[in-house]
Amino acid sequence: MQAEGQVRGERMYGYARVSSKDQNLARQLDALVRFGVEPGRVFTDKASGKDFARPNYRRLVRTMRSGDVLVIKSIDRLGRSYEDVLAEWRHLTKERGLHIVVLDMPLLDTREDRGGLAGEFIADMVLQLLSYMAQVERDNIRQRQAEGIAAAQARGVRFGRPRLERPAGFARARALFEDGAISCTEAARRCEVSRSTFVRWVREDRQAEAAPARP
Repeated sequence: MQAEGQVRGERMYGYARVSSKDQNLARQLDALVRFGVEPGRVFTDKASGKDFARPNYRRLVRTMRSGDVLVIKSIDRLGRSYEDVLAEWRHLTKERGLHIVVLDMPLLDTREDRGGLAGEFIADMVLQLLSYMAQVERDNIRQRQAEGIAAAQARGVRFGRPRLERPAGFARARALFEDGAISCTEAARRCEVSRSTFVRWVREDRQAEAAPARP
């Protein structure tokens, strides 16, 4: 009996991905097999979707030939960045001649004439829309973050690592260092800070002392 997504003559492959080793691939694998992908043609990775440098994904792409079908549960299993996904999608479909089916979004099916629709054309439009929406959301997140930071700074909130307070012995260590009695390294050791921190403190104090007094 022919499986749900199988068409005679198609050679289907599946790809499943989770981001970390403690996550489970079972739900994706079940969906791929249910659709008609043979278990032996399912490739999996437990790796971030930040790029496509994943060993089994690369092996899958090398295995597939023009006319083959790649089935994935959802578009984010292919990758995390929609700009990269869009580029990879076009590489696979336009340059490699592969078809792609996304189970969670039936319109993302590049096989020809499914349901009377030109699959590749519809899929390309949907991808463009997804890419645009993802970019808008990222821009909105950045704007909200910037507005939140600006509001917090206006309330006196300081960001970044807290500045180290000068220890009680700093003035004495600085005086000895500037008199040439001890080295910079020894002065920093006495203050229990790094050499670069001690040098920065000295530089800041000299600048403050050299600045003209306010009226």
